[in-house]
Amino acid sequence: MEILAFGVTADEKPLLEQAFAGRHEVRCLDVPLSEDTAPIAAGYEIVSSSVNGDLRARVLRLLAAGGTRMIAQRSTGFNNIDLDAARSLGLTVGRVSSYSPYSVAEFAWALALAVNRRIVRASNRTRDFDFRLNGLMGRDMRGRTAGVLGTGRIGAAFTRIAHGFGMNLLGWDVTQNPQCLELGMTYVDKETLLASSDLITLHVPLMESTHHIIDAAALRIMRDDAILVNSSRGGLVDADALVRELRAGRFTGVGLDVYEAEAGLFSLDNSLVAVEDDTLARLVTFPNVVVTSHQAYYTSDAVGQIIDTTVANVADYLAGRSSENTLVPGPS
Repeated sequence: MEILAFGVTADEKPLLEQAFAGRHEVRCLDVPLSEDTAPIAAGYEIVSSSVNGDLRARVLRLLAAGGTRMIAQRSTGFNNIDLDAARSLGLTVGRVSSYSPYSVAEFAWALALAVNRRIVRASNRTRDFDFRLNGLMGRDMRGRTAGVLGTGRIGAAFTRIAHGFGMNLLGWDVTQNPQCLELGMTYVDKETLLASSDLITLHVPLMESTHHIIDAAALRIMRDDAILVNSSRGGLVDADALVRELRAGRFTGVGLDVYEAEAGLFSLDNSLVAVEDDTLARLVTFPNVVVTSHQAYYTSDAVGQIIDTTVANVADYLAGRSSENTLVPGPS
C-alpha cells in the first residue's frame, strides 16, 4: 500500500521512508494538507498530516470522497481536526499521544534565555562587528520565580530545569503533579501565578477552556518586566492583545514558537511574498520578541518517536485495532 504524507520536511523525509521500508511505500509532500491540496490524496486509503494541516470538515469531506479512510496525524495536538466530521464520514483518526517532552521543554528554555540575555540582538550586532554591550543586559534566573501553566510531562520537564537554575516554582493545573511537588512547586490560582512570576511558560493543550488563556486581562496582571514563553499552541495567547502591551513598552521578553494564525505561514517559505498578517508582522519587529517556526518538538529523538508511533498507528488501522493514539476508531 502507498501512503500519502503531507507537510513532510526535508529532514523528516528519509526518517519516514526508512520507518515504512519493507511495510508500505510512502509518498512525501512538503506542502501541508489543505482544501487546495486535499485532491492530491484521491486514491490514497491512508493519509498522514502534520500539525499545520487543515483537517476541518470540508477538507475531510474531500478526502473521504477521494477514498481516504484513515488519517495519521504526526503530532500530539489535534485541534486542527474536526473529529465529529471525521466520525460522521467513517474516517479513522490516529495521533501521537506522546513523544520526548524534553524536546519542547528544552526549547522553551532556549526561548526564555534568548530573550532574557538578548541573544538574537547580540548575534545580529556582531555580524556587523558591533560589539557594544548597550541594551544587552539580562537577569540571573537563580532566585527568581518560574510560573508553569500546565504541569504534565512537558511542564514537569521544564520545571526540573527551572529547579536546576535555583528558581522558585509556581504551578497551575487541574491536577497537581507529584514530581513537581517534590521539586518544591507551589500550586496557586492562575491570577496569583501571573502576578508573581518573573518567567511564565505555557504547557497546556488548546481547548475551548484554554483558548486565549493569556488574554488582555491576563497580560495586564503580569509584571511589566516578566518573560512570557509559548511553545505549546498559538491559540493560547491573544496575539492582538499581546501587541498592544508590547507597544506600551511592557515585558522583558516574549518567546513564541507558535502563533494562533500560523496555518498557511509556518513551515513554508514566505520570504518572497507580502505577508498580510499585520499582527505577526508587528510581533517580529519588537526587539524583545523572538518568534520561531513551531520547531520546539523538532529533534531527532522526538521526530523519531513521532514517526515510529505513526507507523504503529497505520498497522493498528490495518489490523482493525485501536490504541491510546486512536482519536476516532473506524466503523465496526
